[in-house]
Amino acid sequence: MRSLLHAALPFTVCVLIAFAQQPATIGPISTVHPAPDTYVFPNGQTYVYEAEWRLWNAGTARISMDEAGGNQHITASADASGVVALLYPVHDRFQSAFDRHTFCSHTVSKHTEEGFHSRDTLINYDYNRGRSVLDETNLKTRQAKRVEHEIPGCVIDILSGIFYLSAQTLAPGANYVFPLNDGGDTIQIRASVEAREQVKTQAGTFATIRVSPEAVSGPAKSRGKIWIWYSDDARRIPVQMRARAFWGTLTFRLLRIEKK
Repeated sequence: MRSLLHAALPFTVCVLIAFAQQPATIGPISTVHPAPDTYVFPNGQTYVYEAEWRLWNAGTARISMDEAGGNQHITASADASGVVALLYPVHDRFQSAFDRHTFCSHTVSKHTEEGFHSRDTLINYDYNRGRSVLDETNLKTRQAKRVEHEIPGCVIDILSGIFYLSAQTLAPGANYVFPLNDGGDTIQIRASVEAREQVKTQAGTFATIRVSPEAVSGPAKSRGKIWIWYSDDARRIPVQMRARAFWGTLTFRLLRIEKK
């Protein structure tokens, strides 16, 4: 994506935030918790989505995961098509690596072609120095920049955030608060578990649980609304994702799951 967490800002085809009587908040402040021992990462699987914007077919997105060297690796792509591609062409490629035990992000790389913009971006999370380091090159002008920002002892990135939430209990009424960094200032995300719903896609009909992540600090605060529907079973498949902003509503629905 830039992911769903950024879909409320520019148009980006890709993905990656009601209290009950006893709401569950994870920690008094923004915190990243290790993956439960019972959580199974969807290694060797690729989720393929169709995107819809204002009733038009907006394109396709793919998210896959694998394990290598004790780390989890996520690869994602987004490509606009049809009328949307004519209005705003998008061809994005993303990769993320994070610790499979702590969920702390290590690196994020991006190749983004959006409209007239084309960039390569690499983000490294240096926990020893407490800094995120962003190196970015404008592929049209060849201008390069390096930016550093302070980070806490562990942060989630845009892509890993989708799976961080899927690893949680996700009981209706629960709230999860965690720090997210995409190379700029770290923002605090609060994910509210709203309700159970049935969702029908081309991949099938799923019993799901709806989660709404939102930024409670930083520039993304109050810029639209995002929902993710996870399958209400041990797999916690992100079946559907939706972003609503001033430019309209963008919805990703699961087309199929590909396995190696």
